[in-house]
Amino acid sequence: MSDLASLLPILWGGFLTTLAIFGLTLLFSLPLGLLVAVLKMSRFRAIRYPVSFYISLMRGTPLLLQIVAIYFGSYYLSEYSGMQLSFDRFPAVIAAFSINYAAYFAEIFRGGIQSISRGQYEAAAMLGLSRRQTFFRIILPQVIKRIVPASANEVITLVKDTSLAQVIAVTELFALAKKQQAAYASIFPLFVAGVFYYLANLLLSMLFAYIERKLNYYR
Repeated sequence: MSDLASLLPILWGGFLTTLAIFGLTLLFSLPLGLLVAVLKMSRFRAIRYPVSFYISLMRGTPLLLQIVAIYFGSYYLSEYSGMQLSFDRFPAVIAAFSINYAAYFAEIFRGGIQSISRGQYEAAAMLGLSRRQTFFRIILPQVIKRIVPASANEVITLVKDTSLAQVIAVTELFALAKKQQAAYASIFPLFVAGVFYYLANLLLSMLFAYIERKLNYYR
């Protein structure tokens, strides 16, 4: 118990960094994902094709590689261009996570938007609603209801993916647990870190289940 009492405050500090990565990633990736989804559905090939390539690239390469590429790539760009373009470690992690998860959320949003029948758009137009009013008052609430399960999976995955930040020496929960594992010569710190991850995802699962119940009036 004494080991646990001394370990918890240390791992709690790493967990706060994990929560910061998680929260900032959602803050940036959700609106970016919605924007990318809209651009992906554009009638113009000059817009649609580059956006499709971006989504394909983000989904087709490891997030670990993207973190390394953004951190070290920005450093080399600064060296060769003479401009200050490099990221510190934490902003590089947030940038990599945000553009990666935006690609996944974009496909979720796109699927939700395209699942709405054209008849609803036509009915809204007959009622005199603008395209903006139609989207935000009629379409988007239904889209949110339909994408909650898929979004929940991505959000839960994000909690676990935050451990990848350690690749560029960002000291989040799992990185601290590994350091404590070496100090204690025991896997106990890793087990405690696993409990942190599990409880966080359990709370998120409960939150999404609550959201689904609240949105049931859109049946």
